[in-house]
Amino acid sequence: MKTANYILKLEEVGHGDVPIVGGKNASLGEMLQNLTQLGINIPAGFVVTVAAYKKFVEFNKLDEIIRDIITKIDLHNIESLRRGGLQVRQLIKNGKFPEDLEKQIIDAYHTLSNKYKQDITDVAVRSSATAEDLPDASFAGQQETYLNVRGEESLVNAVRNCFASLFTDRAINYRENFNYDHFDIGLSVCVQKMVRSDLAASGVAFSLDTESGFKDVVVINGSYGLGEMIVQGSVSPDEYIIFKPTHKGSFTPIIEKKMGVKDKKMVYGDDPDERVRIIPVEKQAQNNFCITDERALQLAKWVAQIEDYYSKLKNKWCPMDVEWAVDGLSNELFIVQARPETIHSQKDNSKITEYKIEDENRAEKVLLKGIAVGDKIAGGKVKIMYSLDGRTGGLDGNDFQPGDILVTDMTDPDWEPIMKKAAAIVTNKGGRTCHAAIVAREMGVPAIVGTRNATEIFADDQYITVSCAEGDVGIIYGGSVEYRKIEIDMNDFPTTKTPIMLNVASPDMAFQFSHLPNAGVGLAREEFIINNYIQVHPMALLRHHKLGDKELSAKINQIIAGYENEETFFIKKLSYGIAKIASAFYPNKVIVRFSDFKSNEYKNLLGGKYFEPDEENPMIGWRGASRYYSKDYKEAFGLECKAIRRVRDKMGLTNVVVMIPFCRTVEELLKVQDVMSEYGLKRGENGLEVYLMAEIPSNIILAKDFAQHIDGFSIGSNDLTQLTLGLDRDSSLVAHLYDERNPAVKAMLSMLIKTAKKAKVKVGICGQGPSDFPDFAEFLVEEGIDSISVTPDSVFKTVKAINAVEKKIEAVVSAN
Repeated sequence: MKTANYILKLEEVGHGDVPIVGGKNASLGEMLQNLTQLGINIPAGFVVTVAAYKKFVEFNKLDEIIRDIITKIDLHNIESLRRGGLQVRQLIKNGKFPEDLEKQIIDAYHTLSNKYKQDITDVAVRSSATAEDLPDASFAGQQETYLNVRGEESLVNAVRNCFASLFTDRAINYRENFNYDHFDIGLSVCVQKMVRSDLAASGVAFSLDTESGFKDVVVINGSYGLGEMIVQGSVSPDEYIIFKPTHKGSFTPIIEKKMGVKDKKMVYGDDPDERVRIIPVEKQAQNNFCITDERALQLAKWVAQIEDYYSKLKNKWCPMDVEWAVDGLSNELFIVQARPETIHSQKDNSKITEYKIEDENRAEKVLLKGIAVGDKIAGGKVKIMYSLDGRTGGLDGNDFQPGDILVTDMTDPDWEPIMKKAAAIVTNKGGRTCHAAIVAREMGVPAIVGTRNATEIFADDQYITVSCAEGDVGIIYGGSVEYRKIEIDMNDFPTTKTPIMLNVASPDMAFQFSHLPNAGVGLAREEFIINNYIQVHPMALLRHHKLGDKELSAKINQIIAGYENEETFFIKKLSYGIAKIASAFYPNKVIVRFSDFKSNEYKNLLGGKYFEPDEENPMIGWRGASRYYSKDYKEAFGLECKAIRRVRDKMGLTNVVVMIPFCRTVEELLKVQDVMSEYGLKRGENGLEVYLMAEIPSNIILAKDFAQHIDGFSIGSNDLTQLTLGLDRDSSLVAHLYDERNPAVKAMLSMLIKTAKKAKVKVGICGQGPSDFPDFAEFLVEEGIDSISVTPDSVFKTVKAINAVEKKIEAVVSAN
């Protein structure tokens, strides 16, 4: 009788073979067949098919015994699930392989070893389930991976352990919840040549932003050593974000780069019984990024190519979740896994849900920050757990009630029954692609990972509010914080003839805001980026060595870790912030206002006290344009110019327009443009447009003269109102007089719009007036304003108001 063939080479399988080899293996085979010609490296290997798994179960007569054990499990009882799962896995691990199947596995292993000119090569042994490719079932972390497996006996044991991992506690629970028959799902095993990333770096990459679902980026997480440390959440990885549209050209668009905490790594073990071990990372390496920019760009290109290939194959957008590794011996990059992303690709983007915190005193309640997963907010009582059974301290699983907040060091796949009951999850360790983050995203539960010390800070039954609705940084507040849930149906948005743009301060929120209807960004403030990303006064960065302040220098050296020097730090950090906003709204215009701190605000930055004067009235003092050509600040302004140039010329984000604030005279405008040219920013060169913030009466009175040297005006109604009416907008004593609808202010606006139209330059407004006051919106539209820019939380209200105004005007015109 002919012996059945239970082994296939990886390159012999493809996308259509999921029932035979599982999702992971089908994907690897598909890429080996079709993407290696693009230069994408994938290690060779072979597949132990689903038929082999079924043969093993049949040979050991396990089917009915396993069904019987699982039927008796109480899924609501953690201990019952743990006992039953362990019993099933032990049964499989005690099983024997049919002789012909074991021989085929060993023969295939020797063939693979010979390919690499070794007697017994090192392999990774990974499970691949047949349900992995189902759109409603993400099986991340449910089955095991065994690294650095060598020799016949070790390989056979690893394959058997992979079979057993089909019945981890989480996998059993998951299948029961989704009504999958345990024996309708088969398991295949991938045996693949190891990539020596223990001598280099490895990680995970997504072909979209994992939190917002923004399509145009590749997000890369990486750390030293073997990749399991990232998934386990044992390290907080480095993160790179690359913008896909301009990467297809000759640009190098790394639009964000954050250093993680990579204090340990997984490497090969020295002992035959110890396949891998964890060792500390040298201090110097911890303060460097784990891969070069060139490597990150190469990886991003491959990830985009994989996404393009699968999108064509499936006839729809198919974002990908990819595992990568760099071989420290050959210095080559490899893709070791790729599977379709299963959350945002299934999402209905016509419905937007936003969470808005309304507690004005929330800053005083901040207890801890970390990496936000998702965009929701939840409150509840803290339950600190270190293990499911409570043996290592803390509570056990049975003490955890629905609606509690799980606070732990890190989760693993067996924690899912607890996680699905949690209102929110907080961990000490991990990054955006660790197990806790992946599962929280699947379940739609807000999570904050990588807080470092949540288990030390919080106490059981303490009430906290977990907010993932404020950008990439997750914030944990003490007590209850008032918030509002806003649900928007994009189909309800009316259209307007007047372009509606957004005011965006935080780069961390840009991808999320990009889903809103918009015509670009009317105001992106540099101050937010400098305050939050850089935190140091630019002149202090450049001059701290000469100040003799050792404490200041120590803080600055700590902040700039991972960057060549202080100047490079400022330029790159500012460019990342600007680029993240510019990429989110590409190719629409993004108007970036040069820094407009007042001297008292600049003084609050680290080292600012050495460079800022004491002014009686900073609001009308040394601010805006007057700084840029001053000998005391010109060099710092040069850094801003270099950052803008980097965003436009190096990253290809030519949709960035620059805007000069608080410019009092035409002569001052020309001086600023001379300094800009000196630092490589010249109006008209590479399509660069220069706008002027129209916020001083002189800007309106001399609009005709200003217009000769700029491409557009943007009305800053706050300053224009206070300077036209001669009042301090921060004074409660005259607050009742502050009104941008005052006839004097409206006369100013009308004059500017008419002059701008004659001069054929654009004129827009960035402020809340049009959304707060429909009559003010009507006035601006009637005057012929070119665009209106508002904060994202008022865009829906503004669009409706402007639509109503335009209809009213049309009706009047039609009647006449």
